[in-house]
Amino acid sequence: MPKLLYHTGACSLAPHIVLEWIGAPYETQSVEFGSKELLAVNPSGMVPALIEDDGWVLTQAGAILHYLAHQHPEADLAGGTGPRAAAELDRWSGFFTGDLHPSFYPIFMPQRYTTDSAGRDATQEAGRKLVRKRLSLLDEQLNGREWVLGKRSVIDAYAFPMLRWAAKLLPEGLSEWKNVQALHDRMAADPAVQRVLAREAA
Repeated sequence: MPKLLYHTGACSLAPHIVLEWIGAPYETQSVEFGSKELLAVNPSGMVPALIEDDGWVLTQAGAILHYLAHQHPEADLAGGTGPRAAAELDRWSGFFTGDLHPSFYPIFMPQRYTTDSAGRDATQEAGRKLVRKRLSLLDEQLNGREWVLGKRSVIDAYAFPMLRWAAKLLPEGLSEWKNVQALHDRMAADPAVQRVLAREAA
């Protein structure tokens, strides 16, 4: 069965949720960033990593989510069928990978961007401004929709860890983005998501 390497609180929460939604047998292993056991699987020392039965390893959250959606069409988690649905899946996967996720880096690791300890507050605030901008785009996409692609998909699982970060790291939480808040709450109430959060002690 496939095995997911994850770290509590990281974006690896997304494929963990999707594996639970799919309902097929799988294993998980909690790892630390940069640990020997993780480096043996993924030289970047990052999660998630998915190991298949034959030893094939897939890294990068977006790639894993796409793979799982296509590997298990019976779970209906690709957001639709046809080239436009596939393009929308790619587009919003790219949004979370390339836009929203990196917006948190100045908040999590301001030392990457400034060597001046006095400038770290300004760096973190710049990150918060980026997060707010991205959340506004997501909120607009969710207007009149329960799910990012119109039906539940791997993209909603991808959104969830980042929405949890925003709820904790922005002083206003998600209160300024009603549609985003509703997606967060909808995901948090999902029984499969709750099982995963309990497993990860997240």
